[in-house]
Amino acid sequence: MSLPRTLGTLRNSIYSEERLSTRRVKDELRENLIARLREKSDASVFPGIVGYDDTVVPQIINAILSRHNFILLGLRGQAKSRILRALTTLLDPHMPYIEGCEVHDDPYVPICRRCREEVARLGDETQIAYLTPDQRYVEKLATPDVTIADLIGDIDPIKAARGGHELSSELTVHYGLLPRANRGIFAINELPDLAGKIQVGLFNIMQEGDVQIKGYPIRLPLDVALVFSANPEDYTARGKIITPLKDRIGSEIRTHYPATVEEGIAITAQEAWTKRNGHPMHLPNYVQEVIERVAFAAREDKKIDKRSGVSQRLPISAMENVISNAERRAIGNDEKVVVPRISDVYAALPAITGKLELEYEGEMKGADHVGRELIRAAIAKTYDEYYTGANVQQIVQWFDLGGEIQLSDSVPAAEALENLKDIQGLIDKLGPLRISQKDSAEQQVSAAEFILEGLHAHKRIGRSEERVFKAGEKKPEPVREKSVESEDRPYRQRRQFN
Repeated sequence: MSLPRTLGTLRNSIYSEERLSTRRVKDELRENLIARLREKSDASVFPGIVGYDDTVVPQIINAILSRHNFILLGLRGQAKSRILRALTTLLDPHMPYIEGCEVHDDPYVPICRRCREEVARLGDETQIAYLTPDQRYVEKLATPDVTIADLIGDIDPIKAARGGHELSSELTVHYGLLPRANRGIFAINELPDLAGKIQVGLFNIMQEGDVQIKGYPIRLPLDVALVFSANPEDYTARGKIITPLKDRIGSEIRTHYPATVEEGIAITAQEAWTKRNGHPMHLPNYVQEVIERVAFAAREDKKIDKRSGVSQRLPISAMENVISNAERRAIGNDEKVVVPRISDVYAALPAITGKLELEYEGEMKGADHVGRELIRAAIAKTYDEYYTGANVQQIVQWFDLGGEIQLSDSVPAAEALENLKDIQGLIDKLGPLRISQKDSAEQQVSAAEFILEGLHAHKRIGRSEERVFKAGEKKPEPVREKSVESEDRPYRQRRQFN
C-alpha cells in the first residue's frame, strides 16, 4: 500500500484528521497493547524479555494501560534498556508528519511556526513524510554535564544570522532532544545522574505537556511518552533524585535478576554469541549450569558489593569465552567438534573478574582468587544436581591408592580419554550426564572432567594449579584427651592439693 504524500491525500486516508489529531502517543501505545493482549498472553507482549512474565511485565502493562510515565528501578544487567526499547513494538508502523519538521509536527495541528507557515502557504499540497517506530524512540544517557539546552533547546545565533531573523524570532530556536521526540517515546537512562536543575526542567513536560525554551515566550505542547531507568540506591530522597520529579512519575517498577538457574540459562543462550561459523559444537548442559551458577554464587557472596550487583552480562561474556577456549583447543588439535570443558570455565576468568565489584575482604584476596572460589562453588552445586547419592568411591579410591592424572585445557580429547580410562569406574559414571561410550571422545572427556572437578570441589580428591588430579589431603586424626581414669589422675590430684 502506497502512503499519502500530500496533506490533501492524507485527509482521505486512514490517517484522517479526526483519528490522527485526537490520538496521542500514550493512547496509541494503549490501543496497540490492548490489541496484542487480545491475541497473545502477557508473556508475549515483549518478546525476548525472559524471567519477567509474572513480575515486571504485568506491571509495565498496567502502567501503559494507565497512560503513565514510568521508571524501571534495578541493578545493572537487568534488561532495563532492552525493555524500554521494546516499547517501540507497540507503536504504529508509520506515523505521518510534515516533511522537514524538526519536531515531527502533526500535519493537522502543527505546533512550530515554520510548519504553520508551510501549511498556510501550501495548503493541501504540503508534503508529508513518515517515521518508523524505531525513529520515534529517542534515548539519552543521563550524565552530570547534560544541560537544559541539550534536553529542551536554545536560541541559535547562527540560524538567526543565516536566515536574516531577529533573535526574538521563533525561527531561531534550536530544538533539544525532548522536542525532537515529539509524538514518540523519550527515554532517560540513569535518571538520578541528571543535575538537580535539569530534573526541574522536566516538570512542565511531565505535568502540563509543554516546554519553554530559554525563557523565551514560546510554548510547545509536546506529545511525548516519558520513560526512565535508575539504580534503586540512587533513587531515594537521600540520593540524587529530587522529590517533586519522583512524585510526577506515574509508576515505579522494580526489575530483578533471574529467579532460577533455568531462566538465567535461557537469557544467556539468547544473548551470548554461541553460533560460531566454524566447527560443529556441542554445548553440555552441565557447563551451561556451572557458568550460570557462577553469577548466582557471586550475587550471594559477601566479598562482592551487593549495591553494584552482578550483571547478567557476566554469564553471557563467560559463555562466549568458554566457547572460544574450546574452539581454540579444537582448532589446535584438529578436532571435529567443539565441546567445552570445565577447564574452559577457569580459562574464562577474565570475563568474570571484570564484572565483579569487590568489598574490602574480596580486594584483599584478589579478584582471581574470588573468581576461582565462585567457579568451585558453582561446580559443587551443579555436581550435586547430577550425582547426589551416586557411589563414586571406586574413583576416589583409585586416587587414594596413588593414582594421578593431568588434564590440561589444551590436551587433545583422544589422548585425554585414553588416560581417563585408567581411572577405575570413571567412564562408567557418565550416565547421569547422558553421555555413553558411544559418544565422541570430546564429549566423554568433558563429562569425565566434570566428575573429577566435582569431586575436587567437594574436597574428595585434590588438584594442583597445573591441573594434576591426585589424592585429597588426609585430615589429621583428632587428638583424644585422656580420660579422668588415666594414670595421670593422681598427679593432677596431687597438684590440686599442693
